This record gives sequence, structure tokens and C-alpha cells, in this order.
Amino acid sequence: MEKHYTLKNILGNLTEKIKKQDFLVYFRKISIIEQTDNKVIFGVVSWFMKDNLEAKFYDEILFATKKEIPTLERIEFKVDKNIENPSNIDAIDCTKFLKQNWRKAKTNSKAKSVWSTMKEKNNVNNRYSLNNFIVGPDSQLAHSACEAVTKNPWKAYNPLYIYWDVWLGKTHLLQAAGNEIYTKYKNKRVVYTTADKFITEYVSAVKKRKVEALRQKFREIDVLIIDDVQFLAKKEQTQNELYNIFNLLYDSNKQIIISWDRAPKELENLEPRLRSRFEWGITVDIWRPDYETRLAILQEKAREREFMVPQDVAQFIAANVTENIRELEWVLNQMIAEYELTGNNPTLPKIAEKLKKLKFTTDILWASKKEASKITIKSYEDIIDAVSNHFWIEKEWILWERRKKEFMIPRQVAMYLLKTKMHYTFERIWNIFSGRNHAAVLYSCNKLERLIKKDQILLSELNKIRETIWL
Repeated sequence: MEKHYTLKNILGNLTEKIKKQDFLVYFRKISIIEQTDNKVIFGVVSWFMKDNLEAKFYDEILFATKKEIPTLERIEFKVDKNIENPSNIDAIDCTKFLKQNWRKAKTNSKAKSVWSTMKEKNNVNNRYSLNNFIVGPDSQLAHSACEAVTKNPWKAYNPLYIYWDVWLGKTHLLQAAGNEIYTKYKNKRVVYTTADKFITEYVSAVKKRKVEALRQKFREIDVLIIDDVQFLAKKEQTQNELYNIFNLLYDSNKQIIISWDRAPKELENLEPRLRSRFEWGITVDIWRPDYETRLAILQEKAREREFMVPQDVAQFIAANVTENIRELEWVLNQMIAEYELTGNNPTLPKIAEKLKKLKFTTDILWASKKEASKITIKSYEDIIDAVSNHFWIEKEWILWERRKKEFMIPRQVAMYLLKTKMHYTFERIWNIFSGRNHAAVLYSCNKLERLIKKDQILLSELNKIRETIWL
């Protein structure tokens, strides 16, 4: 039996070096009559076969045999009178062997092609890594969870559910996790896709009546990462298919990573059974990056582009472009484009004027920043006092929850200034305002931000408060 396996490996090596037609004509049937550490005697069907193998393919056969027996010194060929005996398990029919080997190679090639195409289709971008993701207080937990999954996939935090607002680095973090796993486990199939692409693929499978084939393809995945699952809302059939695939992967101990723009409990238009699956593992969130993180992200993006941003310009941009990372990149691209087209380096007056025109900043004059040193804001109480004096209301009415409109707006203004200008965390703010929860503070800041974009009078009031305290 050992001779049989050795011969199969030798023939496998030969099929890579010898043309298919030559292999079928000159090899026919072959066996190993004798095998030692330094010599192998092959058995063949006839003297014709023996003479031709010695004359035409001696070197190729010697090389292929040495790959299996490194100590080999020589090979010989003899006519094996027992080669046609059906009980001779050491003999191999080369025609059958070639067909079997060809089918196996075709299957492997097809599988490799399918998964290569799938990886390309799902756009796992190798430039994303956990190392070049800028971690801030609001993204620390999500980053740590992804890091834990890459160190111990299939066992730690499955499924991993991450939710956040748009353009806060989610694509970077999800694809970075996929890349880290793929780097550590080369033989594993890691697929990143979006809900939108999944919907398209499912609809196509339904039209072609290949839903089972789609399910089989996803069944063979080791790590499935689905981004922007909110697009599955109201897609009942697609949700049902994802539910089936989720169960297949989870039961097979495959890693699943999902992102959405809201927490599982807040998901509307989603099947309860699918929502419950999302809650099986760990849920983490990401909020808007604080000032320090925005500054670090801007500087890192500029470094990647080999572009120098003056420190005062970078600080001004980080202080005023607060919505998301995409806007930071957009402003950086504007600066780079202007430099390439005109040769002008970015300066604080130019950037301040540009951000004002683009509605990124509500500053009345950028120059007032220079005079900020005249008044030092010592604590949150200075802002509360300024808001209280401007709106002619008691400080207690701002700090304590009162649902009257005349108190809600001042309270939201105070929270907004603490978050965007003093760079307080949500936790610190909610402790100041009588223990209001994280969601309430976030809602207040977001609501005021929407209001000042529409209400010019409120925007003017906000700017007047900032002027009084040089903020």
C-alpha cells in the first residue's frame, strides 16, 4: 500500500511536467516493483513502454521520484508480468489516474476562482488595518471588540454587533477586522459585503432559481461581515434568507460581524427573530470623535497623503468640522487640491473663511480666536452662567429637567457648547445636568445642531453667547 501512495504522488508530479497526450500514450499502466532509499524499480506493460520511458522521460521521472524520496540515486524500468492482474494493488492505470486528477484540479480551480471572485466582489480592502485606525474615547470599545475577535475568531463575541452614525469610520473598522483574520488564517474564507450587495445577490439568485446555491456559498464562509444592515428594513424575503444563513453559520461556529446605525432594541421594520439573533453576542457603539481624535485623524490622513497641514490650521479644522470623518477628509482634499492647482499653502485666515462659506463653522470672525486668551473659561459653570444671563433664566432651570420650551432651548445650548467647544464627554455632561442619560444628551446636541442650521435667529443667539465668553 505504501508503494501505491508513493506512485500516486510521483505520477501527480509528472502530470505537471509532461504533456497530457504523451502521458496517455507512453505510461498506460505502471507499478513499483521495488523501492529502497536509493533505488526505485518501476514496472511497465511492455518492452516498448520500457524503452520509450528510458529514452524520453528518464530525467523527468527521476526528478518526480526524488521529490518523494530525497535520498534516491537511480531508477530502473522492468516489464512487470503481474501488472494486469486485478489483485495487483501497486499498479496504477494512468488513464484513470489522469481523469481523476484532472477532475480534482478542475474542482479546486473552480472553488479558488469562485472565492477569489467573491473576495474581489465584496471589496476587502487591504489598506485598512486595526493599527492605522485612530482610536478615541468614543471608539475604544468597538476597536477593542474587533481586536478581540481577530485574536480569537469563532470563539470571542459571536456575533459582534456594532452600531454608529454614518461616516464615523465603520467601513475601516469592519474591513480591518476582516483583513486581520485573513492575514492570520490564510486558509479561512473571509467575506465583507454590504446589505445592499446582499439584497442584489439574493434577488439575482431568486430570478435564476439558485437560492440554494447562494445559501451553499455562504455556508462555506468562515467569517461573514455585513455592513449597513439597515438597508434590509422592509425587505422581508431578504431578511428571511439572512436569518437562514445566520443560523447555518452560527450553528457551524462561524464568525459573524454586523453593523447598523442603531442599537438592536431600536430596530424597526426588522423581523423580531432576526433582531434576537443580533443580540446573541456583544453589542458595542461608536459616537462622534471628540476634538483630540478629530485632530489626530486629520493629521494622520494628511501624513498618508504626504501633505503638511500647519498646526493652527489643523486645530481650527478639528474644532469646527465636528459632524463626521468624511467631512474632515473632504476639507483636507480641498486644501490639497488648492495647493496643487495654485501652489498656495493653507493658512488660518483662508481656511476660516472657506469653512464659514461652507457652513462648517458659525464663528463670526476667525480673528476672535486670537483674543481668546483675554478671558479664561475655568469650568462648565462659566458657560452655564453665560447661557443663564443671556436668556434671563435661573441656572437651576437650565440644570434641572423642565419640559417647558423656554427652558429646553437654553439647556440644549449649554449642552451643545460643552460638547462642541469644551469637548466634554457625554458622560461628563449628563452628570452636570442632574444625571440625564447618554441618549438624552446626544439627542439634545443633535437637535440643537439641526435647529441652528435652519433658524438664523437661534444661530445669532448662540453666537452672542460665544462672544461674551470668547468661546
